[in-house]
Amino acid sequence: MLPSYDLAAIMARLAGREPSPDAPTEERQAAVAAILRAPEGSPPSALGPAGPEAPAPAEAELLLIRRAEHPADPWSGHMALPGGRRDATDASLLATAIRETREEVGIDLEAHGTLLARLPDLPAVVRGRRVGMIIAPFVFALRSTPALTLSDEVAEAIWTPLGPLARGESASKYAYTHEGTVIELPCLLVGERVVWGLTYRMLEQLFEVLHA
Repeated sequence: MLPSYDLAAIMARLAGREPSPDAPTEERQAAVAAILRAPEGSPPSALGPAGPEAPAPAEAELLLIRRAEHPADPWSGHMALPGGRRDATDASLLATAIRETREEVGIDLEAHGTLLARLPDLPAVVRGRRVGMIIAPFVFALRSTPALTLSDEVAEAIWTPLGPLARGESASKYAYTHEGTVIELPCLLVGERVVWGLTYRMLEQLFEVLHA
């Protein structure tokens, strides 16, 4: 594990990771953004090396959203990362992540963020089955945090400390009923909210990179 999950430590660990190009695929594509920030009120050292007299920087926070309830959305009501499907006008999946983040929560990652890494693509799975879509997760650090403006696709957006999630302090089990059988799946608890499924797997990929 990292000795600290402050933003500067995370940025140092991910430094030099060149994002991979989009892989050719016949499947539909989507992209999401794992957005990290130094907590509000953090000293300037949160984004750079701290001197010997400086207090320990606060741990980075992760932006999570709760998707609005919609009968046509297979992830309706789930905790998630901002993102969505690639449009024909998107030049790349990175462009998709940036556009979808701006549309869903009002953060312009080009103006306020720094791209840190691209995590491995994951196949979208609904009710235990692949649905013909590949999702690309990108990791960003915010240089400043604009006010959130939520679209009607987002019911809620919260900032939560990354450290407890990465250290396994929030690990739990989620009872998921699949075809009449209850299956206990790994999850992360954020207060009363449950992060499981694809978003859980994406965060586990991030933690694997941070702990490598």
